[in-house]
Amino acid sequence: MGGLRILQQNVARHFTEEVWVRRRCEDARQGVENWLKRIDRSEPWHDQVTAWLFGTGVTTHVLLVAALRNPTIRLRYLTVRDVLEEYGRIALYPDLLQLLGCAELTADRVEHHLVALARNFDAAAAAATSQFFFSSDITSAARSISIEGMRDLIRAGNHREAVFWIVATFARCYKILSADAPQSAQREFAPAFDDVLADLGIFSTDDLIRRAESVVQFLPALWENAEGIIAANPGVTRKLPGLPGRH
Repeated sequence: MGGLRILQQNVARHFTEEVWVRRRCEDARQGVENWLKRIDRSEPWHDQVTAWLFGTGVTTHVLLVAALRNPTIRLRYLTVRDVLEEYGRIALYPDLLQLLGCAELTADRVEHHLVALARNFDAAAAAATSQFFFSSDITSAARSISIEGMRDLIRAGNHREAVFWIVATFARCYKILSADAPQSAQREFAPAFDDVLADLGIFSTDDLIRRAESVVQFLPALWENAEGIIAANPGVTRKLPGLPGRH
């Protein structure tokens, strides 16, 4: 434990230094590309969707890290919207939503998908026997976060900010159903997953690949905004002129 404590203290000491903020942003940007490269026609559809979805969603992490904010999972779009407002860069936000495909979705439509997700969620939680890294997210105990938490977002006027986690949870539910439920159940619940993807403009692997290319093309603009946030962030520690950098 002593070694871990020393490491934690060292990381905390240098956490806000510009060189390390920039490196964390670069790591997030590489995460976008790494996720998108995992789109593979030979993989199950839900895994292809997950690769595209998280590759697209990690664009928010580049900006959050630049702002010294937690790169959150479920609430990434809500949090990044706040960051962009704070730094006078809110004009970028519609582009992030457009990459996800939810810029024009209405609250009623998103709530429709959430109702369908709730049925999928309950079926997947009941069927689950296989262990996945996200298994604890698809349980009756986690329902209040995954379902009710998203309902609260929608009813607070943040319906587009709920879309990322709704689709991620759909994909995870279908992965569980594919592994642990009879084919009749898979056929029963698959249309709801296809329905939400259709509203995002996703119908095939070709669509995922095209959308992934759009995300890659967006990365220079994303990086320019991250650089601007770093430069304007009063919490970032600058290297003083004439003094050596700390590493």
